[in-house]
Amino acid sequence: MSDDAPAPHRRRPRYAGKNPRRFEEKYKELDPLKYPEIVAHVIASGKTPAGMHVPILLREILDALAPQPGDVAVDCTLGYGGHAREILPRIAPGGRLIGIDVDPLEQPRTEERLRALGFGPQAFLARRSNFAGLKRVLAAEGLSGADCILADLGVSSMQIDTPARGFSLKNPGPLDMRMNPKKGESAAALLARVRPETLAELLTENADEPRAAVLSSKLAGKTFALTTDLAAAIRSALPNVSDDERDKVARRVFQALRIAVNEEFTALDTLLRHLPECLNPGGRVAILTFHSGEDRRVKKSFQAALRARQYSSIAEDVIRPSAEECRANPRATSAKLRWARR
Repeated sequence: MSDDAPAPHRRRPRYAGKNPRRFEEKYKELDPLKYPEIVAHVIASGKTPAGMHVPILLREILDALAPQPGDVAVDCTLGYGGHAREILPRIAPGGRLIGIDVDPLEQPRTEERLRALGFGPQAFLARRSNFAGLKRVLAAEGLSGADCILADLGVSSMQIDTPARGFSLKNPGPLDMRMNPKKGESAAALLARVRPETLAELLTENADEPRAAVLSSKLAGKTFALTTDLAAAIRSALPNVSDDERDKVARRVFQALRIAVNEEFTALDTLLRHLPECLNPGGRVAILTFHSGEDRRVKKSFQAALRARQYSSIAEDVIRPSAEECRANPRATSAKLRWARR
């Protein structure tokens, strides 16, 4: 064959079948390096690519934290690293960011991703911990406080979009929901042992669920192997409710169980209690919440600390994403941001 002959045309790889069943085949954006055009298309359509977390309220968080060269910053919920990636250049030269995350599966991937962008150990440290251990993490680095602290609460897109983690009712997966799959009990184990009255309290406290009593009588003490089994049981428990409302109820139940399994409110209360002493004078903290239970805790804690003169100022009003951001990233819709300054 002549050297000038054109290379034979090769069709791009196609997955078997029109509607592949395997999650890994259904969502090509799980391999962004191989399918960058798919990732771009998904983002342009106003959706979040599977397995990727788009940082929410990024500009507003940067305004609240005001990171400066030489600052010590902490991202208490490193996740995909979207917020950290934007903070790191702003604290250079001389600054460093500590990224905390409890997830043993996602944290190494994010550290590798940020290292590949050129952020070495002098600028970026990754630490495996629940954010309740913020004070201990700072002490281990020889620090008495930080200049910027960010906490993006809730669950990340990578966890939601991976059926094996058991966070979402969209695809069948083990009913787990643990941020750290090696610790604590799964959501399935919790449901199997919990009493109806305890489950009703849990659904009310963690998700403001108005049908908590009805649902708890149908779900408590039952065994559900898969996320889809639980979702089906929730829908069956509400025969006279519209499909749209039943889906909303199912999402609230999943939220309530996730919070309970990971003891999220306990961890948040501990973080809020220690925050003022973890900030350097003039230091700033920003907390992003996604439901009323979280936001109430942050609001009341900031107000109490302001009255106690632990903070010099706090956000007067909650900050919400714009309509444009919500259209571009529907997962931003329920987000609320509050900030405080020592």
